[in-house]
Amino acid sequence: MPNPLPRRTFAIVSHPDAGKTTLTEKFLLFGGAIQTAGAVKSNKIRKTATSDFMEIEKQRGISVSTSVMGFEYGGCRVNILDTPGHKDFAEDTYRTLTAVDSVILVVDAAKGVEEQTENLMRVCRMRATPVLVLINKMDREGQDPWDLLDELEAKLGLHPCPLSWPIGQGDRFKGVYNRAKGELDLFSASKTTIASDVRHFDGADDPELDKVLGALAPKLREDLELLDVYGSFDRKAYLAAEQAPVFFGSALNNFGIKELLDTFVKIAPEPGPRLTQAGLITTQHPKLTGFVFKIHANLDPNHRDRIAFMRICSGKFERNKFYHHVRLSKKLRFAAPLLFQASDRNTVDEAWPGDVVGLYDTGNFKIGDSLTEGEKLYFKGIPAFSPELFRRVENLDPFKAKQFDKGLRQLTDEGVAQLFVQQPGNRKIIGTVGELQFDVIQFRMLHEYGAKVRYQALPYLKACWIHAADSEQIDSFFQYRREHHAYDKDGNSVYLADSEWMLQRLQSENPGLEFRFSAEVMVQDGEDNPNGDEG
Repeated sequence: MPNPLPRRTFAIVSHPDAGKTTLTEKFLLFGGAIQTAGAVKSNKIRKTATSDFMEIEKQRGISVSTSVMGFEYGGCRVNILDTPGHKDFAEDTYRTLTAVDSVILVVDAAKGVEEQTENLMRVCRMRATPVLVLINKMDREGQDPWDLLDELEAKLGLHPCPLSWPIGQGDRFKGVYNRAKGELDLFSASKTTIASDVRHFDGADDPELDKVLGALAPKLREDLELLDVYGSFDRKAYLAAEQAPVFFGSALNNFGIKELLDTFVKIAPEPGPRLTQAGLITTQHPKLTGFVFKIHANLDPNHRDRIAFMRICSGKFERNKFYHHVRLSKKLRFAAPLLFQASDRNTVDEAWPGDVVGLYDTGNFKIGDSLTEGEKLYFKGIPAFSPELFRRVENLDPFKAKQFDKGLRQLTDEGVAQLFVQQPGNRKIIGTVGELQFDVIQFRMLHEYGAKVRYQALPYLKACWIHAADSEQIDSFFQYRREHHAYDKDGNSVYLADSEWMLQRLQSENPGLEFRFSAEVMVQDGEDNPNGDEG
């Protein structure tokens, strides 16, 4: 059976508060997936964004976890991955970028290109990911549009190609002109409806334009002439990440969003090949392959479940069919695989390349794991990071020891933090790349597992996984460094370094040891287990 609909699988990325989650909601609104959009990012209003479904996200008004949503629009199945904007959760975003085929970048018209945006675009450039840009909040006072285009070039290395152009800004914002269609979309503020006032003209020289815009018409014509320096849109250049289409609008007021979405489903790439240790796997590969890029516990607080998010790369995924877990060399089947619409979830019988399915998991999956129909394929390019901040975590209620252990294990499996254990005493240490991750873990430990915890700051600045051909070398290395010795969750020895100088000295003094700054997924050959059902 052929794939029923083309797929468009993409991530929406931005600096915090640029309007990323608002844009996600409006896409769902235009796609008919929701009927009204909630008030977003306001502590004064209790309604929260559809994609921000974790309790701490609702309280703080920020996204701290990637959300997966889908709907049908324009003859396509659209899969959106709404990512965290906060820099402390960049790991989640970086991993998400491995599971998408393109990116929509949201830029705040007032703030322009910010530091986190630069970091995210660096990852996109490394992967040659096609990027489409929305310059948001044009109904507020902001930077000059020409300056924003210059920033996209200078700071992000993008080659912008404006497909629409704003007329005025802030209180003077009148709408946007579609360069290709010769259409003027007149601005009207509407946070919940999708109606628009679009006027068609026979090009920018149409005298009817003067009647509608008055004194603003000559300035628009002058701007459109100057835009010729950016050239015309070339889809091949966009797909090769050599050109970035640019739109202007206001996500909060539903303005310019339908135009963006209509264009996106037409030009965005279909699911592409993925690199494995055995070469490229294309969507035409006949057998199922996919990889886990995210794990999330307690998406539904009432059921305390654990979901592994898998990007399908080839073949067809079928409910209740046995698949091969490559790392564990184990057969698993899934009775209730899920497709998502934010906090809503639906059991599906089949899914196709480009789709992201949720798999109920009892602890079999790690980030980076592969599922196949028997092939030993390991997907490359899924990033891992060495923590930079470390804290000892203590359980404040001895009667909650089981909840404490389970919570730490499940939350650190999600990849936003790493868990280390020091002996003697079974002391637990959490390592992260951002301060906010500690707050999120503390909050979720209490509200999802009933375990109250506190932290003690530690002086370490880097975790190093120690490898050697002879395990006695590792034992000898740690003999006089017990206070720096820890084990990760898989029992691998880790050196917790407290200074770059000492780390460099130890590396030079121990040429027989290998110091690695990320944990590798170790593939184990074992017997297939046909009874390894997953519910």
